[in-house]
Amino acid sequence: MNQKIVLLVLSLGTLMAAVDTTIVLLALPTITDCLHTNLFSSIWVLLAYLIVLAVLSTQAGRIGDLIGRGKIYNSGFILFTLASALAGISPNVCLLISFRVIQAIGGALLTSNSYAIIADVFPPNSRGKAYGITALGWNVGALLGIVLGGVLTTFFGWRFIFYINVPIGIISVILGIREIRDSRVIKNKLDITGSVILGVSLALISVGSMMIAGIGVNIMDVVEIILGIALLPFFVINESKVQSPIINLKLFKIRLLSFSLLASLFQGIGALSITFLLIMYLQGVRGLTPLQSSLLLTPGYVVASVLAPFMGRIADKGRPGLLAGIGLLFIFASLMLYYFILTPSTPYFTILGITAITGIGSAMFWPSNATAVMFSAPKEYYGSVSGVSRTLGSIGTTLSYVMSITVATLVIPRQVAFEIFLGTNVLDDDVSNAFVNGLHFAFLISATIIIVAALFSVLGGSTNVKRSY
Repeated sequence: MNQKIVLLVLSLGTLMAAVDTTIVLLALPTITDCLHTNLFSSIWVLLAYLIVLAVLSTQAGRIGDLIGRGKIYNSGFILFTLASALAGISPNVCLLISFRVIQAIGGALLTSNSYAIIADVFPPNSRGKAYGITALGWNVGALLGIVLGGVLTTFFGWRFIFYINVPIGIISVILGIREIRDSRVIKNKLDITGSVILGVSLALISVGSMMIAGIGVNIMDVVEIILGIALLPFFVINESKVQSPIINLKLFKIRLLSFSLLASLFQGIGALSITFLLIMYLQGVRGLTPLQSSLLLTPGYVVASVLAPFMGRIADKGRPGLLAGIGLLFIFASLMLYYFILTPSTPYFTILGITAITGIGSAMFWPSNATAVMFSAPKEYYGSVSGVSRTLGSIGTTLSYVMSITVATLVIPRQVAFEIFLGTNVLDDDVSNAFVNGLHFAFLISATIIIVAALFSVLGGSTNVKRSY
């Protein structure tokens, strides 16, 4: 296999899956109008994708172990590309949401196997650089999706946010089929019972959380979340008994692996909320358009893009968990700066400077965390562990969204919160001051979560991966 082409295909797959987590965000008002629906219905075009990624990634990774990661990855790209084309021609919102679900299934097959394929193709002492390049795709993809969503919707129409995937997907599928081969396939049965229990659990928790963010607290959604959590012990019991579990629980006795995965989860919850909160600030308080807001946030992601491969090379030299922890401290510093400095009139160049600090932290964290996770995983569980990592990332995105909307609704009506999130409303001066105070509270919560993530990274960071090569 040609390592450069494989890395190109993996980066494109990661980028496209990440882009489509947010690309519809700025197009939702236009989609709502063109498809003659309402905002609450059309927002499920975004939420359905996030939930399916969270639910399926772990199972998709394990399927890659059992059937072949090359087959699963390439099948995911085909499914993702086909669903993108169908989403673009959708005549109504129900079909659009359905095709987004299919697109997310393809995205889960892509992202849950990408880390494992890198571990198959690259030797241990060069994986960090490879993870840095793919991390570039994932980190930049979410914000790039917002920028592309604004540009394409403004100048070409909302359907092109899906059409743009088709030519890229076709090229990537051709290269992927030619270059990405299956590694040694593990001859075991898929844990169907465990897959169903975990899938139902994550779906109940995700849907319940999204509904609470969307319409407020009600007994049905609280019950859904409780049932989802209650299913997790049954999943653990099942995994401890079956011959070929989705997740081998013994793996979590490996300190570097378990702590790095927990760091990934808490980083996702704490750091991804920054983008959502800043977009609400820039659009609701400062009166910027969605496109202007996304462009103002772009420099921080550019910093992350430039530095991520370099940080990956540093992670290859040893102690990636420690480097990831240092990166999280940069993100913590940026959150505290927002907490102390952000006002309704904070200069834009100050915000740009803080986003650059966040970008440095992200560039340090992602490739280092991926190196630590996959170094710790036995080869026969590469796909499963890669899938778990992506699942935790998707859960982090979902909970970040829920937290951002929920905090906003403590100060302003829920409908207004959605409107400023989508850039269709601007707050007056009195409400802006109260809203910024609410954002300060949210940034403080996020900073606390990031410190927890940093502790997990540092606690697992005593392992020197270089010495074990």
